[in-house]
Amino acid sequence: MHKFSVWLDADSFPVKARSFLVTHAFSKQVPVFFVANHEIKADSSKVKMIMCEKGKDVADNYIFEHACQNDIVLTRDVLFASRLLEKNIAVMNDRGVLFSKDNIGDKLREREFSLNMSEIGFGAGKGNYYGEKEFKKFSTLFEQELQKHIIADIYNIPRR
Repeated sequence: MHKFSVWLDADSFPVKARSFLVTHAFSKQVPVFFVANHEIKADSSKVKMIMCEKGKDVADNYIFEHACQNDIVLTRDVLFASRLLEKNIAVMNDRGVLFSKDNIGDKLREREFSLNMSEIGFGAGKGNYYGEKEFKKFSTLFEQELQKHIIADIYNIPRR
């Protein structure tokens, strides 16, 4: 068992990506936590499901309070990713983006632009498609990040 965990902001994460991360993490003996305000079905009884009460950012706040610097957090929420980076936690999304202090400003601006476009009637639904290309980028990045954390764990190398 490794000294780090994988945390999933599970409410909106695609099923295919969830299944992959569970299978891959468990093959490496890395614990996985699903956090949501309703039960999320997992492919494995080894997933630890944490159900939070309903409310804005309740699940995010739970992850933020419990995730450690050595952990990996997966979320689609750019604002939440920004908070996690302040705590020096590795955070990525389901589309193969590893958020960093170098790219989070751009991602926040893209989010704001998309929200503004949606408010005036443009771009609604854009970015909701999750296909093989998005999954491949995610699975490749997740494997790399998991391996990086395992190596750091074995050799006691500080992360970030």
